[in-house]
Amino acid sequence: MYHFGLAWLGSIIFRNPSKDIFVLGVTGTKGKSTVTELINAIMEAAGKRTAIVSSVRFKIGVEEKENRTGMTMPGRLFIQKFLREAVDKDCQYAFIEVTSQGVVQYRDRFINFDAGLLTNLQPEHIESHGSFENYRGSKISFFKNIGIHSNKKHKLFFINSGAKDNQMFADAVAGTGKTIFYNKDDLSRMKWRIKLLGDFNLENIAAAVSFCRSQNIDWDIIKNVIENFDGVPGRLEFIQKDPFSIVIDYAHTPDSLEKVYQAVKKNISSKKRGGRMICVLGCAGGGRDSWKRPVMGEIASKYCDDILLTNEDPFDDDPEMIIEQIADGIKKSSYNKKFKKIIDRKDAIREAIVSAKKGDMVIVTGKGSEPYMRLAKGKKIPWSEREIIKEILNEIKIEI
Repeated sequence: MYHFGLAWLGSIIFRNPSKDIFVLGVTGTKGKSTVTELINAIMEAAGKRTAIVSSVRFKIGVEEKENRTGMTMPGRLFIQKFLREAVDKDCQYAFIEVTSQGVVQYRDRFINFDAGLLTNLQPEHIESHGSFENYRGSKISFFKNIGIHSNKKHKLFFINSGAKDNQMFADAVAGTGKTIFYNKDDLSRMKWRIKLLGDFNLENIAAAVSFCRSQNIDWDIIKNVIENFDGVPGRLEFIQKDPFSIVIDYAHTPDSLEKVYQAVKKNISSKKRGGRMICVLGCAGGGRDSWKRPVMGEIASKYCDDILLTNEDPFDDDPEMIIEQIADGIKKSSYNKKFKKIIDRKDAIREAIVSAKKGDMVIVTGKGSEPYMRLAKGKKIPWSEREIIKEILNEIKIEI
């Protein structure tokens, strides 16, 4: 009851701020940050004053700072304090990424959410939750908590109709508010020039459009923002496009990794580049879903031409053991791809970049915009995938 007590205490200390602001909670296995940022960009363009709690940043009005906590949904009274500041600074909307572990620790409780949004559902955090069913149950609990505990009068629930087990979410909130299903196919009649790659980003866009239309935002504003949205840092982010491309992405589950590779391969094919996909990847340690390591190796073998396996966030696990488990998936796949093991992540990235030729695509996954690499005994070192890649590119230019 420790976490429940903290959640209650936070609402008391900061005078229940959520009663005075529209609060949207965005949950799902992936896409939360992109959906949150898309919605924020549209609402700001419509003249609304907004606040954000996400894995990327914390923002209140025009003030923002990078999320360097290592937690998408921080605890210890953080969210209630954040909402109080947002209200005091006249924000009309707060957009909060809601995680399964945050729900288990009651971080969504004593917040009067106006709306909940489900992006998608895939296996993740299985070892920490004990099963996929428990993981799914935490997401459903978030929706239920809004329906049962939020004091807001007109509650909205946005559900991706293409998401796994979507009907279970709808059934959980039946009779407690208005349920709105959205789907990427909703965009098919709109001839928008979308910069974001991948079908999964069409789902993210559809989610943002669905929410913003519920708030009566004009179509012209939505269209203009969507067509000019370059993406979220660390999410299919292009560091360079010529003479070869370099992309970083946060993908750290089998489903998200495959979707990133599919989007990148489709991009290469559409431009008739004929280049190679050079992939740098690892997996996190610390009891974080070790089952997925060989699966991600098999996915890399399916899509990548060259594979470099490296360190990511080992925590207290042996980095070489993690890499070997990914390698097992490559070896057992039917694609017979060669790979290299380079423990030092910077060295692995450098090897990928140095080996790239015109028209190739270097894809570095797992870290995205994360500011630290997490090592044994709680140690963490500053890390910026983006800056490291730029540093390597500068070194190569000097050498040439």
